[in-house]
Amino acid sequence: MGVKRYWATKDNTITNAYKSNLSTRATGSNMGASDILEVFSIYGQAVSASATTAMSSSELSRILIAFPATGGYDGTIGYDRDQGTIPASGSVKFYLKMFNAPHSQTTPRNYTLEVAAVSSSISSSEGGWAEGYGLDMDEYADLTYDKTGSNWLRIDEGTAWANEGGDWYDRLGTTLGNFHYQTTFSTGVEDLEVDVTPLVEQWINSSGQTLGEKDNHGFMIKLSGTFEATSSLNPTGSTNSFYTKKFFGKTSEFFFRRPILEARWDSTKKDDRGSFHYSSSLAPGEDNLNTIYFYNYVRGKLRDVPEIGTTGSIMVALYSGSSDNDAASGSALELSVGGGVSVAAQTYSTGGWVSTGIYSASVAFTGAAGLTKVWDVWSSGTIDAGNHSKNQFHTGTIIPQHLSASNYNPSPRFTTTITNLRDSYSRRETARFRLFVRERDWNPNIYTRAQTTPANQLIDSASYRIYRVTDNLDVIPYGTASSTYRHTHLSFDVSGNYFDLDLEALQADYAYGISFAYYNGAIASWVEQPETFKFRVDE
Repeated sequence: MGVKRYWATKDNTITNAYKSNLSTRATGSNMGASDILEVFSIYGQAVSASATTAMSSSELSRILIAFPATGGYDGTIGYDRDQGTIPASGSVKFYLKMFNAPHSQTTPRNYTLEVAAVSSSISSSEGGWAEGYGLDMDEYADLTYDKTGSNWLRIDEGTAWANEGGDWYDRLGTTLGNFHYQTTFSTGVEDLEVDVTPLVEQWINSSGQTLGEKDNHGFMIKLSGTFEATSSLNPTGSTNSFYTKKFFGKTSEFFFRRPILEARWDSTKKDDRGSFHYSSSLAPGEDNLNTIYFYNYVRGKLRDVPEIGTTGSIMVALYSGSSDNDAASGSALELSVGGGVSVAAQTYSTGGWVSTGIYSASVAFTGAAGLTKVWDVWSSGTIDAGNHSKNQFHTGTIIPQHLSASNYNPSPRFTTTITNLRDSYSRRETARFRLFVRERDWNPNIYTRAQTTPANQLIDSASYRIYRVTDNLDVIPYGTASSTYRHTHLSFDVSGNYFDLDLEALQADYAYGISFAYYNGAIASWVEQPETFKFRVDE
């Protein structure tokens, strides 16, 4: 699937700004029900009897936001990790994404925002601090009166922050692990996107990660110390004002502008069964390897083979055919060194677990004269124990191909269709989209064997994009940049390219489009394909 989104469970803006009378601070105000979140720093706007210098009149606004990382229930990151929906620690990255809210007030430029882990000591699920019901972000009229709702002074009713303005790791320069992130805004209207993987892994503290454990109290988002106004607690802060940066909150009417915590991982499975090649001196060693897969479906569901589980060895051997070339026969064929083969002329490759019910193995195969079909036989056992074929599980077929050079530098063009596209889908499903790709202007001539239909062309590097049809809004952009996690790349098997999409990420009652980009090695660039495919999402 590659992409999974989690929406905020609570958010709030807390501030010590002056009210309109420029004498009373809004430290008791709450904005937990507002659909806008705000960060600012104002220096020297007011000098009152209690604020006799510009330094002591500094005004700040910060954001609190929490996501469903823990709790052990459906919809949390920890639950999805346990269920195998998202991969193990080290194979997935988590990005905090917040979206700029345009406004008519002054927008600051050239500043840095910090994203830090809230270090509240209060015991509560998903955040610690209370969201509250306040709305007023102008007059700060919605006071908590020390009741429900966090503010500049309090976490919730009866519980104060250890420090005014909230508590977060590294607040006073004491670094406690990697829970502190920064991102710079040049124009001021950019969206926020920060890799917060180490912190999320500490929150969920699942098996296999080595970063330790930390309670999930959410994020604090604020201007960095350099840009927050000079004050008694921040004597090296700025004497300039940075007013005001706004983001859309979790209750925004704009679905795709609500804050999200996005999991990204490389979910591609590149099964070379349909593009299996004999070893060739034209290719380097790694390109002579073919990775093939075994899918263990039991009563329509993928299940791990009990004897292999997730850690045991699974073996694969290749056989030639019988006299009529319709079944595996004879002895296992010799394999070349590489992949799961460590010794020349070995006849078994050692494979392993990929995900629930799916196993793979990599082989390099020289082949023999006249061999047009081979059979892959999967079994338990180990090379060291000498029981290479203890229990056989599955036998498949492979049509090997020969690599060949070209007399010209190709730049192929393709025609793409989605063979199983439906008119509409439910947000409650994860759909698999299958592609049929052929070279454009395919036309067999008298020197080639004409077929009624062209073969399905496998694209080794392909990426998808999802956009909303009404305004061409990128909902899931191409994940082709070097900084991304290949989260929108397509898998392929003997039936062609495909990808899975969690439709919960899309807003219901809208039409969406899919477009594709293929990597062209001849020009070392991604090329967007001309076809687009549209569908509707219903609740």
